[in-house]
Amino acid sequence: MASEEFPGWHGTTIIGVRKGGQVVIAGDGQVSLGQTVIKGTARKVRRLSPGGQDVICGFAGSTADAFTLLERLEKKLEATPGQLARASVELAKDWRTDKYLQKLEAMLIVSDGSELFVITGAGDVLEPEHDIAAIGSGGNYALAAGRALMGTDKDAETIAREAMAIAADICVYTNGNLTVETIKA
Repeated sequence: MASEEFPGWHGTTIIGVRKGGQVVIAGDGQVSLGQTVIKGTARKVRRLSPGGQDVICGFAGSTADAFTLLERLEKKLEATPGQLARASVELAKDWRTDKYLQKLEAMLIVSDGSELFVITGAGDVLEPEHDIAAIGSGGNYALAAGRALMGTDKDAETIAREAMAIAADICVYTNGNLTVETIKA
């Protein structure tokens, strides 16, 4: 079927906020096909515990592709315990150079409580400048709202939840059904 005839899958807003010694990653639950909501309760934020270390992550993009990347990240973390930055760079290098992985369409936000990264298929491992990162269809809305809230006395979870609520009000591919994971430094 031609791509013009088949509407693409859309959905997901993921935000990561680092403030006050903790990191929160929150994601909505909406998956859409064209103009139709297929599912409103998808879980796109996860906690990984490879080798006993805690890492939280959220993903945007193809679910199967994201799970492939999460499995690869777990293996990298097992090989480099306690070194999220190194594991993330190794994953990004593989993703960029491996012909199979290059076809994967997803993005990740990951944190071990002290570091916060966005990992992309272009080989990027980005640490946000303002302790906040967002990806997905409503990512820019959540990012703008979160950055505006960072100067307040609100904690990381409140900022993430309020930024996601604003994104859900603006982006038709984002809903208010949140999964939230918190990790301390």
